[in-house]
Amino acid sequence: MERFPAIILAGGRATRMGGGDKPLLDLGGRPMLAHVIVRLSRQCGPLALNANGDPARFAAFGLPVLADDLPGFPGPLAGILAGMEWAAAVGAATVVSVAADTPFFPADLATRLARARTDAGPVIAATQDASGALADHPTFGLWPVALRDPLRRFLKAGQRRLRDFAARHDAGRAVWKTAAIDPFFNINTPEDLARARAGPGERSSG
Repeated sequence: MERFPAIILAGGRATRMGGGDKPLLDLGGRPMLAHVIVRLSRQCGPLALNANGDPARFAAFGLPVLADDLPGFPGPLAGILAGMEWAAAVGAATVVSVAADTPFFPADLATRLARARTDAGPVIAATQDASGALADHPTFGLWPVALRDPLRRFLKAGQRRLRDFAARHDAGRAVWKTAAIDPFFNINTPEDLARARAGPGERSSG
């Protein structure tokens, strides 16, 4: 299976956590970001980090740090665009995206995303509950770098919703059945962080 390059999206402002760098918060004795890097490095090729501000605060992780090149914190799509540009520069046709605040994402993420491709479009992750209802997790996706110009135009037009961009380009879905522990549980608040620290997922995150 091809080992795609991957971008870790850490460009948000963490307002619900009180600001600061959420990926640097402690989880099981190491930064949350360290869990993400370990899990992702087992699945993908070169990794990069999308983050804004002084990149030196992430120097210990040894990854290239890619800032948004559009003003105003446009959200995760800007990070995906940065990842597309970086992946294109290293000669890759696609890039995987993951969120830096979701440290328990599936160990088979990249494989399942790749298997869900049906054409040249993107693929996003989704979960399905016992009733059959789907919940999309579009920050986790496989993105053709050929979409970087349409994505830049989308953002410059003031569009921000990741789901809207994915739908516009007929994104496929890789679907995971909902388990007792949601693999796409993201840590947005202090309460979420407490749950992650207390839960069994932390001990198996890498």
